[in-house]
Amino acid sequence: MLAILMIVQFFPKQPRFGYEYQQGRPWGYDDLIAPFNFAVLKSQAELEREKEEAMMEFRPVYARDEALAEERIRHFFTEFEQEWEDRPETGASLTAAKERTREAGLVILDSLFSRGILFLEEPHAGMPPETLIRLADGRVATEKRLGDFYSIAEAYLLVNQALDTLRGVDVSLLRPLLENALVYNVFLDQELSARSLETILEGIPLSRGMVQQGEKIISKGELISQEKYRILESFKAEYQKLIGSTAVRNLLNLGQFLLVTISMVVLGLFMLVFRRDVFADNRKMLLILLNILLMIFMTSWVIRYNLDFLYLIPVCIVPIVIRAFFDNRLALYVHITTIILIGFLIPRSFEFVFLQFIGGIVAILSMASLRRRSQLFSTVILIFLTYSAVFLGLSLAHTGTFQNLQLVDFAYFLGAALLTLFAYPLIFMFERIFRLPTDFSLLELADTNNDLLRQLAMLAPGTFQHSLQVANLAEEAIFAIGGNSLLTRTGALYHDIGKMEEPFFFTENQTSGYNPHEDLSFEESASIIINHVIRGIEMARKKNLPEYLIDFIRTHHGTTTARYFYTRWVNENPREEVDAKLFTYPGPRPFSKETALVMMADSVEAASRSLGKPNEQQISELVDNIIDTQIRENQFENANITFRDISTVKHIFKRRLQTIYHVRIAYPALS
Repeated sequence: MLAILMIVQFFPKQPRFGYEYQQGRPWGYDDLIAPFNFAVLKSQAELEREKEEAMMEFRPVYARDEALAEERIRHFFTEFEQEWEDRPETGASLTAAKERTREAGLVILDSLFSRGILFLEEPHAGMPPETLIRLADGRVATEKRLGDFYSIAEAYLLVNQALDTLRGVDVSLLRPLLENALVYNVFLDQELSARSLETILEGIPLSRGMVQQGEKIISKGELISQEKYRILESFKAEYQKLIGSTAVRNLLNLGQFLLVTISMVVLGLFMLVFRRDVFADNRKMLLILLNILLMIFMTSWVIRYNLDFLYLIPVCIVPIVIRAFFDNRLALYVHITTIILIGFLIPRSFEFVFLQFIGGIVAILSMASLRRRSQLFSTVILIFLTYSAVFLGLSLAHTGTFQNLQLVDFAYFLGAALLTLFAYPLIFMFERIFRLPTDFSLLELADTNNDLLRQLAMLAPGTFQHSLQVANLAEEAIFAIGGNSLLTRTGALYHDIGKMEEPFFFTENQTSGYNPHEDLSFEESASIIINHVIRGIEMARKKNLPEYLIDFIRTHHGTTTARYFYTRWVNENPREEVDAKLFTYPGPRPFSKETALVMMADSVEAASRSLGKPNEQQISELVDNIIDTQIRENQFENANITFRDISTVKHIFKRRLQTIYHVRIAYPALS
């Protein structure tokens, strides 16, 4: 329910227009008559062009900083008085000269500041003097040329020219004071300029012309030209505006909720009937729903940002990720559900859904037997070729010409195919979060060059060979009854790693003829044998093996007893009551087909080594006795395995063991 509500939030909140159309293609509906008056909106290109023209005619607004000019004049007076006082000469004639000098400086500054010393900002710097700007004076702005103002260089030049023409003043004192007083006093008014530009841009009309009620918009079969496309887009915008009432939106939400609910319920029913194990596992369900949500969210975001990027969305990530964790059939069904839900979001949804449907099938088929990481790259190539071929077919079917094909569309398909490679880090992340196995990680872990398996081969070579045989037996059996063969094989390889600590206490590693159990009591021997399960779990956790492999270590003996030492203790102590706990493995019992098969294969393979020269009957009886005993002890009651499956497994084990021990039929003697 939470997933349904979240998906509905990603859906558009306006009613969908009842017509689908494309520029350059015929109108596929009846004649369209305008049901109301509406304005023909300008295209985005037209609006951009008019905005550019308005920007070219725009005159930035500058303003004088009167306070700055007054401050510089006051500063000039202060410096002048200081400099004059420092002069050594005195007298009445000097007093008159002082007044003339000060007055001359004031006149020059006043003339410069009155006209204005302009500070030009980019992009106006370097423009010709004829360039027009506006000068704000209170609430009034008048047009001026750049040449009507001084630059700072021109102001310095004018100061020097004016001083050269003066007589009866102290020019040497006045010159540095005036140069020091020069500053810009006309600056760009950012706020006024921005407001002025905003007013101009808002004044650009968004429409041109009107379509009157009852006027024909387009005829059936008429080719949709650029102009007709613009009229149709204007009609669509006005239509959606008129029906966007609260009541309509509520009904819209209800309809979207029903559609999403139906789609998700059908997905749930599929898993309930065909993949009950997935439906009953919250982690697996959450993984599936999260993938659907992420793809719908990504599509919704792209549509709101720019619909042109629709075919850049890597929708095939969903089936690839689901295939990595589950089977091909579930991956296909989840993919179909995802693209159907996406189809509710987008215009012209049939083409998109058909394209992604074929692309998803190809992606799943290319990864049907996942054994190498490089398969992802071949999948990317196949997805791109599929997208391109389907798009080419759809385009030719609609138009009958190659003219509407654009390279940018194929570039989007290539981008979507390449983005599909992000499935790999997603798989890695989901694997760590949900603790679920994937073929990628299992392939790595099943490599016998792995540190833990190499140690097992070096420290306990007999156990390593035993594990290989168990893996072969269990893998062949799981193929026959259905299950994760790669998980089964990998779990079988690691199930006995706990024997590495004390390998010589296990018969398969005893090559010298000496058995260390001869020096121990039956209870001590049983404890050592049983503890290899605990030690294996500890080793696996130190090496950060995933829990789904540790499950094989802890369940491969279930809650059975160390039968050899248990039987010998009972035989030698017939009058004493045995403490069965001392001889019983801690469990738990197997809880899946895979762990159950490894338990059967482990017991059968180990017991078969005790046969001297086995024949067909001995092997058959051995397999039947061991597995039937496990059934009587309820070792498989938690696993989803049937008696029919067990019968198939027995048959495979017998045939495989006969092959291993080269059992041949007895040739009849000549009479």
